[in-house]
Amino acid sequence: MIKDRRPYYLKRLYYRIQDKYVEHFLRPQFSSLGKGYHFIRPWNVEIFGSPITVGKFTHIVCAADKKIKFVIWSEKEGNGNISIGDYCLVSPGVRITSATSITIGNNCMIANGVYISDADWHGIYDRLQTVGESAPVVLKDNVWIGDSAIICKGVTIGENSIVGAGSVVARDIPDNCIAVGNPAKVVKDLDPGIELVKREKLFENPRQLNQYMNDFDRSFLKGNTTFGWLRSIVFPKSGD
Repeated sequence: MIKDRRPYYLKRLYYRIQDKYVEHFLRPQFSSLGKGYHFIRPWNVEIFGSPITVGKFTHIVCAADKKIKFVIWSEKEGNGNISIGDYCLVSPGVRITSATSITIGNNCMIANGVYISDADWHGIYDRLQTVGESAPVVLKDNVWIGDSAIICKGVTIGENSIVGAGSVVARDIPDNCIAVGNPAKVVKDLDPGIELVKREKLFENPRQLNQYMNDFDRSFLKGNTTFGWLRSIVFPKSGD
């Protein structure tokens, strides 16, 4: 598809259907889901276990071929926890699995295909051991995890730090740096003289942001009709 052929009213209806799905099917599975969330294709979110908490104004973006999975599985009662802070972004294909504890701070961005786990999921010597070794994972505030990175058990990633695409993080990463590679190593420190703009700034005025998005959709979809949308689905032509 080259262009969104939906008329404005249909796109707004689609948003409402997504929100209804979240409230009916997903909210009961979360221990807590903050206000101002935005899910895209929420029927591609899979949740197993508890407690799983998601903060306010978090965006969770899914795709049919890249589902998002939040899983808690522990051999010990009371273990296992996934906590995602405020203003976070979770991209398609992200998997977060916990046997002990995974804590993701505010303003974090987790890119496509990232895997975060606090356990080995099998014993090193006893392969029938279902969890194996496990240790808490912590992503401090404003961390950015690049495409297809893997965050291993026992790791803490410092505030504002960035993990490069495809990296495997097996040891702690300090604050305010960029780490890349397998195993991930610090390759650059962030410049303290440059101001960091966090995702929360986008939500300083939620009502104004919502109005802006509505106006954008009206302009972007201007001229689209129900007939034209149906025609593009059933009889697509060049330019659709």
